[in-house]
Amino acid sequence: MGQKFLRRMLCACMLAGLLFFSSCGGGSSGEAAAAENTSHRESVQQCRMPEASGTVVYGEEPWLLDASHTEDGYVMVSYSGSADKIKVRITYPDDTQYIYPMKLGEGAQTFPLTGGDGSYTIDLLEHTTDSQYAIAFSQEISVKLADEFEPFLYPNQYVWFTQSSKAAVYAKQLSDQASDDLNFVELVYNYVIGNITYDQALADSVPTTEYIPDVDETFTSGRGICFDYAALMTAMLRSQDIPTKLVVGYSGEAYHAWISVYLEEQGWVDNVIEFDGKSWSLMDPTLAANNDSSAVKKYVGDGSNYTEKYCY
Repeated sequence: MGQKFLRRMLCACMLAGLLFFSSCGGGSSGEAAAAENTSHRESVQQCRMPEASGTVVYGEEPWLLDASHTEDGYVMVSYSGSADKIKVRITYPDDTQYIYPMKLGEGAQTFPLTGGDGSYTIDLLEHTTDSQYAIAFSQEISVKLADEFEPFLYPNQYVWFTQSSKAAVYAKQLSDQASDDLNFVELVYNYVIGNITYDQALADSVPTTEYIPDVDETFTSGRGICFDYAALMTAMLRSQDIPTKLVVGYSGEAYHAWISVYLEEQGWVDNVIEFDGKSWSLMDPTLAANNDSSAVKKYVGDGSNYTEKYCY
């Protein structure tokens, strides 16, 4: 991930003692509204999980790259060496580079391929001295996705969850109360905004280039920084099989982060949940449900001004 970009994310969040604003009620009001509905969405019983199947593997110990499921939009990397820090760099078909930290001693870890079909280069990096890293292994792979949604349904390094994750379990409870997918998005948003407190101390101390959100830690502790909020919302939505993009970029020259979801009746609804550097906001659900794209564009602003930088 771009290091300057993470710093912008964290610095912007530091403005946010009043980060998550009063206009967004807690989960209780949204849940009450859902309870009044007579129809319910069909909840997903089993969320998707990545596998290191071993059918397509590159490298040798201590580095192994499992590319068995590129059609599902991910690769898995494992490391058993002695370096004190390791990273994975993925160069996309459009030459955008994503750099991820890896957790030591935690086996195969999942990295998304969100750049569509084409050629990707996976570089495995070992820390040498100071801020320097050396390429320990490099592999080019060709990717043909099963469909455009796959990378946005699975857990990955920044949005990790399992079927038994507390966040996923609670997401199913919210889904059981929701009337439809859009209402479920609203319930997840209201829950996170109403129950997670901004952690200023963490924002002040976190190493920006090494940070990996812990979805269940955020859910359990009720505290987190902006990246944690976004990762938690994304994990809860994906666990119920709603394709969800966690995007960071710019609106004009201003930093933005946003979450886009795919709804069967509306298609991709971009910027349905948005962070403008000071606070999160939720698009009016009735507007999001409106198929009139001009109405949606009027709400979120001129879409041409939104520049996506990274998408997880």
